[in-house]
Amino acid sequence: MEVCSQLPVLPLDRPVPQHVLRRRGAISLGTSSALFGGPSPRQLCKRRGGVSYNSADQAVLYLHLLGDVKQRGPGPSEPVRGAPHSHVKVDYQRFHCHQGPVRPGARGLKSHRRRLSFQRGLKSRHLRQRPSGPQHLLDQVYNCQVKCMLDKVDSWDFDIFMFDRATNGNGLVTLTFHLFLQLGLTRLFRLDPIKLRSFLVMVQADYHQRNPYHNSLHATDVTQAMYCFLRQPKLATTLSSCDMLLALVAAVTHDLDHPGVNQGFLVRTGHHLAALYKNSSVLESHHWRCAVSLLRESGLLDHLPITDRSERLGSLILATDISQQNRYLARFREHLDREDLSMADPSHRHLVLQITMKCADICNPCRVWRLSSQWSSRVTAEFFHQGDVEKKHGMAVSPLCDRLSDSTAHIQAGFIRHVVEPLFREWCRFSCTSLSHRMLAHLQTNLDRWTDPSQPPPYRYSNPDHLLET
Repeated sequence: MEVCSQLPVLPLDRPVPQHVLRRRGAISLGTSSALFGGPSPRQLCKRRGGVSYNSADQAVLYLHLLGDVKQRGPGPSEPVRGAPHSHVKVDYQRFHCHQGPVRPGARGLKSHRRRLSFQRGLKSRHLRQRPSGPQHLLDQVYNCQVKCMLDKVDSWDFDIFMFDRATNGNGLVTLTFHLFLQLGLTRLFRLDPIKLRSFLVMVQADYHQRNPYHNSLHATDVTQAMYCFLRQPKLATTLSSCDMLLALVAAVTHDLDHPGVNQGFLVRTGHHLAALYKNSSVLESHHWRCAVSLLRESGLLDHLPITDRSERLGSLILATDISQQNRYLARFREHLDREDLSMADPSHRHLVLQITMKCADICNPCRVWRLSSQWSSRVTAEFFHQGDVEKKHGMAVSPLCDRLSDSTAHIQAGFIRHVVEPLFREWCRFSCTSLSHRMLAHLQTNLDRWTDPSQPPPYRYSNPDHLLET
């Protein structure tokens, strides 16, 4: 019998915590304790065996063997402490790890449960065989709740947090694969479903799940927002299928391998990426190069003619650089003022795609409050963590990163007024639809709540490690 692809994983040589047995219906016992601390999440794909124990039937053990377990190297090294800030060594894989006492096995259980669940699914039999009928590959692993949610994936009130829980942290793979089928891109471009899923698995694995904000959940949310925008009349009737393909790939990969700090931090600490990209759009350039690398590694688009798709993909990802927003917005506003924006012009159409990418990336304040407040708390937690690290190494604290002088309400109110609202006002001029007016209404409501001290406090982000201790 095949092992369930949604089980947490523990090594055989460690006891199973009681809270795991109480909260989960089953566990999967790996054959090597090296599962904890592997050098790269993608190397966990090499796992070949496991034992499943179902608490509902304690007399049965299910074996799942695909081959020999490969040996893995040691884990990542610890960050150097006490170094001067000009040469700060930061382990970005563990940057947002909880530093307090954690019960043995708790941290490994949380992080590797999510990684292994979808990666083990990639090795299962129904993914290694090519389907003979319609290529609805994921229909075999959907559950009822996920199916019901995907039926409403075009809703602006789509609860991405609930979807993440329903898919056991695999929302990026599940949602994006579904959107490729929904838009007919898999059939139109003759995409191999195995290569597509392999690409999405690698993308999800290369996001740092320890980041409170810049993780695969944010990429999933941006992808869902991009899909909503692509369905708007002015885009749905004028964009080519290639435009839609690049837009979805850009949304999925736009923050790939984000270290959880901003560009200023990388420049001041002498990070190699800052030197490589000459202190200009450092993070966005890195995300672009990582996306191209994974496309080549998966071979997803190798069968298509050689075009400028890499440069077009890069220009979409580079458009998410918040420091360059005024430049893009000024060009967009000029065309709207002159009323000469033509979707038949490839350059104009690409500019609209860049603006669409920017809107999808920072649309959190335009969501309903119960969703928007969670994103606000997450991004503030990431800012404050960077500020804590800067204080620890004697560096000047970056703007908006000092938890003693800044607050979530102050940060979000300023972000809405100076960044989000100007962009979405111009977007509403371009795409004057019910969705655009609805987003502006949510934006104003959220701004009023952030600036009104009588309102109840917003959702507070909690580190996942804290949840394991309860």
